[in-house]
Amino acid sequence: MNSDRIGAPGTGISRRDFLKATGATGAVAVAGCMDAPTAQVPAAGGADSLSASTADLPLTGQPEVVDLDELGGEVTLRTVTARHEAHPGQAMNGPVTLPVVWAFQANDGTPSVPGPVLRCTEGTELKITLDNTDNVHPHTLHFHGVRKSWMDDGVPTTTGITVMPGETHTYTIPANVAGTHLYHCHFNTPFHMDMGMYGILRVDPAGYEEADKEYFMTVKEWDSRLSRQYGGENVKYSLPDRMGDVFTINGRSAPYTLNPEMGSPVIVDSGDTVRIHLVNAGFMSHPMHTHNHRFKVVEKDGSPMPEPLQYLQDVVNVAPAERYTIEFVADADPGIYPIHCHKVDHVRNGNSYPGGMLTATVYTEAMDSDVFRKVMDYAGYEL
Repeated sequence: MNSDRIGAPGTGISRRDFLKATGATGAVAVAGCMDAPTAQVPAAGGADSLSASTADLPLTGQPEVVDLDELGGEVTLRTVTARHEAHPGQAMNGPVTLPVVWAFQANDGTPSVPGPVLRCTEGTELKITLDNTDNVHPHTLHFHGVRKSWMDDGVPTTTGITVMPGETHTYTIPANVAGTHLYHCHFNTPFHMDMGMYGILRVDPAGYEEADKEYFMTVKEWDSRLSRQYGGENVKYSLPDRMGDVFTINGRSAPYTLNPEMGSPVIVDSGDTVRIHLVNAGFMSHPMHTHNHRFKVVEKDGSPMPEPLQYLQDVVNVAPAERYTIEFVADADPGIYPIHCHKVDHVRNGNSYPGGMLTATVYTEAMDSDVFRKVMDYAGYEL
């Protein structure tokens, strides 16, 4: 598990190194963003819309990276009904809350949306148990990319296997295709994915050499009416009428995406080689743009990108279910540089810009600065 890491899920810096870089002398703590600018139009799912029953649900946490090699290739994914705060503060038109989500929890870890990143080495045979004993809805697990047996495909109609409430089922998933893959529930798929049932399976090729910094990033747009309907609010979700109104990176909306404990800042040191595994779990395409850094696409859907196609660019359009691994060198003037969807109406909370699908590349050399401390205020993080 990545319990001692700061930033996006992956191989970021430790909390101790983060404190050192910020010049902080004491402990850090999550705080509210009370002094940052706010907008007049409310964002979706504000705190005042929570019913008493949803307020008692467990809160989701940061997606954990689970090393399946250390666990002998075996893990249990438990389905958990939870509450998800995409952005709990007041800044940038918050709060943005999904009052009811269906999260995945790995073993005794933290339930999260997205679910935990399952990471292993090519050639491992995975035994992934879906534990649906405490849920009231049927679920399944489907894994993209890897080649598996018919009965482990996770589609109830074509396999005849549905994990009903109160049941468990173990899927045998061979890690036989290296790369970054999506997994998700395939029962009533559009509804269950829009309730949060998705995550990343990362299969490292044998002999894989990690970059200096390596991060996982899942983008998604939501129609919050589905979550709010389950939360008891008087709204109606219609699949043909689906309309995105919450936009997230790893389940969080800006500025909470920049919170180093709960968000996904890409924290780098000058000179680092940085690799980001990008996955789209939504239903819309998201052209992701990196400020002041040009990257190469080194992998797509588990296939290494041929060298002639690894040209430098700064926007990659990630379609639904697509996976791209991008790589760049942190060689810019040390600072704070946005990473965001360039459908810029996705960089919003409600009718307020900026927000939504926005995070940043953050150099450690820029952390001991007034600008960084102000960004942390927006993100609800007290130094």
